[in-house]
Amino acid sequence: MNSTASYDVSQIDRWQKNRQKAFKAIPPTGKTIKYLGKEFLVFPNTFWPFTDSQPLVRTLKVKPGESTLDVGTGSGVIAVFSCYAGAAKVTAVDINPAALKSAKHNARLHGFDKIMRVKRSNLFDQLQGETFDVITANLPFRDKAAPDVVARSQWDTDFQTNTRFFQQVGAHLNPGGRIYFAHSNFGAVKLVRQLAKENGFSVRAMGSASADKAATKTFFVFLIKPLRRDLET
Repeated sequence: MNSTASYDVSQIDRWQKNRQKAFKAIPPTGKTIKYLGKEFLVFPNTFWPFTDSQPLVRTLKVKPGESTLDVGTGSGVIAVFSCYAGAAKVTAVDINPAALKSAKHNARLHGFDKIMRVKRSNLFDQLQGETFDVITANLPFRDKAAPDVVARSQWDTDFQTNTRFFQQVGAHLNPGGRIYFAHSNFGAVKLVRQLAKENGFSVRAMGSASADKAATKTFFVFLIKPLRRDLET
């Protein structure tokens, strides 16, 4: 998967800004979103379920009894689907208080509040050396200045969040662990591949989905694994 697909940057900017306005305009009681046959509630200032995470959710494989971590969980959708996939323990982290409220509600809504722990953390800061079998992430795709916490769900100022993720994620993977990482054709695809390689990971593109018929907004998932040191030359 690469970033050569045709899209209009100004159109993507307008589309994302309009979505941010919509996230902020949700009533205090929340908004119900139907996603892949299930319902979720999102509260104001929370990124709601969309096509962007569908390839990840549909590709996600969790063995019975495995532990998973969802980084930047938003409304908790990917974490909830990890529960449905059979995870024994799911941790969902986010820095946005509104997202944490949404994720906690959705864990209870789907009956997984005993399996799914929701925790405020900037990436791995509050995980204190915990390790997981599977790590999922739907981080902001674009290297673009984000003025507030809602914009940070779509834009990553100086790509700081993505850079820290790849620098630190290896310390939180169990042996044989793997990462499912959402991305898009209008995101910094080459930079993500570079960061993964620099930090000792292999990257393989998996399924994709488009949000429009012209495929100007196409989303996909990378399966990312630590390189086997014994195979390096």
